[in-house]
Amino acid sequence: MTARARSGALTAQLPIAVSTALVVVPLLVAVFGPFLDVRTTPGLPYDSQGLLGTDGSGRDVLQLLLDGGRTALGMAFGAVLIAYLVGGLIGLTAASTRHRWLDEALIRPLDVLLPLPSLLVISVVAVGWRASAFAITLAVAMVNVPTVARLVRAAALDAASGPVVEALRMQRESWIGIHLGYVGRAVLGPVAADIGTRITLAVFLVASVNFLGLGLSPTAPDWAVSVSRNREGLLLQPWAVIAPALMLVSFTLGFNLLADRVVHRSRRLAEVSG
Repeated sequence: MTARARSGALTAQLPIAVSTALVVVPLLVAVFGPFLDVRTTPGLPYDSQGLLGTDGSGRDVLQLLLDGGRTALGMAFGAVLIAYLVGGLIGLTAASTRHRWLDEALIRPLDVLLPLPSLLVISVVAVGWRASAFAITLAVAMVNVPTVARLVRAAALDAASGPVVEALRMQRESWIGIHLGYVGRAVLGPVAADIGTRITLAVFLVASVNFLGLGLSPTAPDWAVSVSRNREGLLLQPWAVIAPALMLVSFTLGFNLLADRVVHRSRRLAEVSG
C-alpha cells in the first residue's frame, strides 16, 4: 500500500473513530460511573477542592458527573425503546392488516398527536408527576410513538403486501413468525437510520425538561439539572457547568455522526444492489 493510500485510509477511519469516542465516553460514564465513589468531603460552594471542584451546594462535581449519566441517557434510551415497542407494533399491525378500517383506526388517532408540541406535552406530564423519571420517560416515548408507527408502517407496506407473505400465510405461518420475522427484517434499514436521530431527540427532550426545572428534583445529579443549577456560578466554577454540558454535547454529536454514516452506507448498499 502506498503512502497516499495509507493516508486516505487513515482519513476515512478518523471520522468514525472520533464519533465513536464521542459516544463511548459518555456511555461508559453513564453505565459505570454510579459504581465509582470519588467524592471528597463537602466543601464550600464553587470551591476548587477536588479534581473538578465543587458545585453551588458544595458537592463534588466529578462525583455528580459520574452519577448524572444514568438518568440523562437512561431515560432517553428507555423512552426510545418504549416508543419502538408500542409504535413498531402499531405500524406492523397497520401495514399487515387486510381491513382498511383497522388501518385507519390505528393510524388516524396518532395523526392527531403529531401536531402537538413535544416539549409542551412532556412539560405538562413532568409537572403533574414531579421528579418522576418514569413519568418523563413515558411522556418522551408517547410523543415519539406516532412518528415511529408511521415510519414502520411505511417501511413494512411493500413487504407485508408482497407474494412472500401470501405464501407464508398459505403455509399457515404464525402472525409473529411472518411479521416479526420476514416483514421485521424488511424494516430494519429504515429503523436503524431513524434510531440515531430518535435517540438524540430523546436526549434533547429529557435534558430540556430537566434544565427548565420541570422534571427531576433540583438536587438530582442529572447532567442537565447540574447545568441549570450551577449556571449562575459559571464564572466562579466553570467545571460545574462545562463538564456535564460536554457529556451531553459529546454524546449527541457523536451519535448523530455515527447515524449519518449508517444512513450513507445503507444508501450506497441500496444503490449497488439496485
